[in-house]
Amino acid sequence: MNKFTYSAKRSDNKEKWCVIDAEDKVLGRLASEVARRIRGKHNPLFTPHVDTGDWVIVINADKIRLTGKKWDKKQYYRHSGYIGSIKSETASELHERKPTELVKKAVKGMLPKNKLGRQLNNKLFVYASDQHPHAAQKPETIDL
Repeated sequence: MNKFTYSAKRSDNKEKWCVIDAEDKVLGRLASEVARRIRGKHNPLFTPHVDTGDWVIVINADKIRLTGKKWDKKQYYRHSGYIGSIKSETASELHERKPTELVKKAVKGMLPKNKLGRQLNNKLFVYASDQHPHAAQKPETIDL
């Protein structure tokens, strides 16, 4: 019997590409599944301090759903660092301005807040339509 726990290395992971269709999906539920795939928690080799996740492509981000009154009540803030320069906008305003940003922000908030999280965030590609330029990677479609 082995006394040690196996710790995966980055080279052990066979990174796959997957496509997730966001049409009529609730934002939070979609984002948690995308973050889980990017982090690699679905993988038996999962190691918390190593990137063992997949590359994820989200399509139809402009057809995402929010429940309740979140389109009007949910606020997104940004700040330039100068005094009095905080800006806020509702989810519907942000969605109108940048349709992919809701999904990107939701997934980023579910990743670790460290170097690994910033590295993992680069494995997410979000597109407003159902077209994406990653056909060469032969992504598999995932149904949620």
